[in-house]
Parts: sequence; structure tokens; C-alpha cells
Amino acid sequence: MKRSLHISWHLLLGLAAAAGFGAAVLLLWNALLPSIFGIAAIDFWQALGLLALCRILFGSFGGNRMFAGGGRFHKNPIHEKWQNMTPDERKEFIKNHHFHRGFRHDLFNSEESEKKN
Repeated sequence: MKRSLHISWHLLLGLAAAAGFGAAVLLLWNALLPSIFGIAAIDFWQALGLLALCRILFGSFGGNRMFAGGGRFHKNPIHEKWQNMTPDERKEFIKNHHFHRGFRHDLFNSEESEKKN
């Protein structure tokens, strides 16, 4: 019983979110685009279709990106290597790599940045 209630709650919440986003697209489209570009107004179902098209073309609306190769759960081997370096190894790394102009090397060495401040 709890599981079916949990599933129906999430389904209801998802439908409410879709309706809310659809209404927002509808209102923004009809308030802005006809007066700016002379484009025809749309109805609610066209707004939901537009949201679905944007989802297909541009990806997710900011959900869990753990499996997409990013997000806070993704392990970054370069970051882990940097964290395991000693301050001398970090200086040597910075010295041996060519960074673009404007790159602040003092960000990587907290001791030097504290002395400057």
C-alpha cells in the first residue's frame, strides 16, 4: 500500500510540474513573442509539445547528471591527482604547463596568496 501511494504521489507531482511548466511557457510565449516577432499565440498543448521538443533537443532540465559524466558524484581524476600533490609538486606542475594569459597561478598556492593579502 505504501509503495502504490508513493508512486501515485510522484506521478501526481510530475503531472503538476509538467502542467506548471507548460503554463509558464504558454504565458511567456503569448505575452512576448506575438508582440515582438508577430508570431501566433499557442495553446496549452502546443506549449507542452514545445517543452518536450526542447527536452529532446537540449537535454534535461537540470536533473541528476551522475550518469552523464558530470555532477558532484562524478570522480575527476585530475582533481584527485591535484589534491594528492605536495605544494612543491604543484609549483613544478604549474611551471611545466603553459597556461593561458590571465591565469591566476596564486589560486593554486594558498600560502603565497595569503602572504600577498
